[in-house]
Amino acid sequence: MAVTPVGNPYVESSDLVANYPGASEALAERIDIVGVNPFANAAARDAAIPSPVQGQMCSLNDDNKGYRYDGSEWILFSGAGPGNFTNAATGTYTDSGIDYKYLTLTGTGSVTFDVAGFADVFADAAGGGAGSDDAAGGAGGGGIIVSAQKYFPAGTHTVTIGAGGSGAANSSARATRGGDTTITDLYAIGGGASTSESGAGAVTNISGGCGAGGGQSSNVQHVGGSGVAGQGFAGGTAGPVSGSYTGGGGGGAGAVGGNGASSVAGNGGAGASNSYTNTALTYSGGGGGSARAGGTAGTATDGGGAGGLGASGSNGAANRGGGGGGCASIGGTGGNGGSGVLTVRVVV
Repeated sequence: MAVTPVGNPYVESSDLVANYPGASEALAERIDIVGVNPFANAAARDAAIPSPVQGQMCSLNDDNKGYRYDGSEWILFSGAGPGNFTNAATGTYTDSGIDYKYLTLTGTGSVTFDVAGFADVFADAAGGGAGSDDAAGGAGGGGIIVSAQKYFPAGTHTVTIGAGGSGAANSSARATRGGDTTITDLYAIGGGASTSESGAGAVTNISGGCGAGGGQSSNVQHVGGSGVAGQGFAGGTAGPVSGSYTGGGGGGAGAVGGNGASSVAGNGGAGASNSYTNTALTYSGGGGGSARAGGTAGTATDGGGAGGLGASGSNGAANRGGGGGGCASIGGTGGNGGSGVLTVRVVV
């Protein structure tokens, strides 16, 4: 008996009659593995295939859907439609003739699906906190994930909403990165925190979903932190050591943070828009860099906080994932990051 280039066995003319039973069994076993074999339901499938192999496929008559074994569990690959969650909907609307309902979570909780299927997910992580420095950079906005037609099995799925990072209380303290926003295997990464002059790790900015802007301290021009590819952008570099000290702007979900210039701090990077709630809103803007008195502080939009001008930075907006604004007063406070948010939308 021979096999094709992809491994399917077949009987040759040289095979003896005595070999036919073994050849027939090999053919049947191969069909069991590569064919889409029908079963009445999942229980009947599991009884017939107690030890499935990776790549094995089947269909179930009770839901008319196809499944593939991925090495650890049976995964739907064909026939799924819209899922349905049983949580009280935050709202409903019609767009281009399609009816939707959506659920927005602003705090950690869960989403329960009674019907397995596809849903649209928008996940926004929290923004980072900003440092307090000669001229601290703005913090990075939270990373964003937009997953259209994400498949959800029936059951309850835990949601974690990231908390905003804390701004540094003074130049000896360290700001913290924003918290992640998660559901199933989707992880939106929290925004990077900008550093303080004397705090631990002050030489480099903290990277995150969006990177923090570089700070100006001890006559050193620091570069910004990096963002996570597909979720956000890098922070800007601090201004030159000559002139009034300035920090770079924090990176946003839609653009890099601005670089600082002599006496002019970098602006926070723009955020990214989403309209799964039927209202277009832009999230995860970077925080503005700070500047010493006599300079110009960086501005921020899309939920980010403005940088301070010889003073404390502003906070990012709650549930918008914006980065905190940098502080240019050694005794002042960097802005806190804005908390995250998550929206799940299904067709009804």
